[in-house]
Amino acid sequence: MEFLGRFLDLPERSCFLFGPRGTGKSTWLRHIVPHALYLDLLDPALYRRLVARPEHLRDLLAGSPRATVVIDEIQRAPALLSVVHALLEQERPPRRFILTGSSARKLRRGGVDLLGGRALYRTMHPFMAAELPNFDLRRALDVGLVPLVANAADRQAALEGYARLYLDQEVQAEGLTRNVGNFARFLEAVSFSHGGQLNVSAIARDCEVERKVVAAYLGILEDLLLAFRLPVFRKRAKRATVLHDKLYLFDAGVFRALRPKGPLDRPSEADGQALEGLVAQHLRAWAAYSTHDAQLYYWRTRGGTEVDFVAYGEFGLQAFEVKNASTVHRSDLRGLRTFRSDYPEAETALLYRGSERLRIDDIWCLPVADFLCAMTPNRQPLAGSY
Repeated sequence: MEFLGRFLDLPERSCFLFGPRGTGKSTWLRHIVPHALYLDLLDPALYRRLVARPEHLRDLLAGSPRATVVIDEIQRAPALLSVVHALLEQERPPRRFILTGSSARKLRRGGVDLLGGRALYRTMHPFMAAELPNFDLRRALDVGLVPLVANAADRQAALEGYARLYLDQEVQAEGLTRNVGNFARFLEAVSFSHGGQLNVSAIARDCEVERKVVAAYLGILEDLLLAFRLPVFRKRAKRATVLHDKLYLFDAGVFRALRPKGPLDRPSEADGQALEGLVAQHLRAWAAYSTHDAQLYYWRTRGGTEVDFVAYGEFGLQAFEVKNASTVHRSDLRGLRTFRSDYPEAETALLYRGSERLRIDDIWCLPVADFLCAMTPNRQPLAGSY
């Protein structure tokens, strides 16, 4: 398989590199820093030695002159961070440590040493359309853009196994929940909330567990980097807005794999959710990879007027609406017009499934595939529209 470059910029100093399983962290690092010393904590023998005696890391490094050290899946042995911290303090010049992980749970909740600010924090996301030589919107909506899946010979089989990989290797092995069956039902229930306002009580009713259990399960999803929330945009608010965040699974294909399919499930509804999620994951990756500050939100008034995404930061203020339709009607622009009446400095765009590039009421109406393919870090998302 041909190596595909990524937009992620690896710093020259030590860093944490987090991302869900299968996003290509290890493969990418072996191309970017091929001469580094690699320590893979998924190797059972190495894992046992380092967990039993974390200071064995000193012995390994004493026997290697390499200036860069990659420790894969650092969350499996958090005690190693104290040794890494000490080495950063003592060695002159200090080595560069790249500490990868697919779960931030143990590191965020265990009170472990996070290197006292001596390491930067980076995240790797599924492919962005502009990273691919031949982006296929339909395929991205069906199987997503997780490299493990996108590069597989049988993408559908790889996607179907992806959720099981997390259930088996992360949830059960890490002991994150006592009832994996309940968690599996929760994953199905939460798939219906993809792209919607988060209602914990409603999800709890759907999967027949207590509300506090669902809240804990949502925490697990976020700790495993499988889901993220978008808050409501309230800066200089002129109207009353809703209170609840929106929830997204991190990849459109993973959403497809978790979403139940049956005679009562309308394909168009799932297609619309998948398209909105695909735009969400691209905007999130764009914000993470850009060196300029950018925050993502959505906007919804108490009266029900909504804009799917708002990007705010050094790039300015942009608002986006996503429609799973091949034509545009003026009524589709109501939310964007209302938003711009409150924020006249905002640039606005409707992203849709058609092929024509339109300008209606000073609002861009853009083919969503073209928009995604033009989105690159450190570039305002609508820059290519002018």
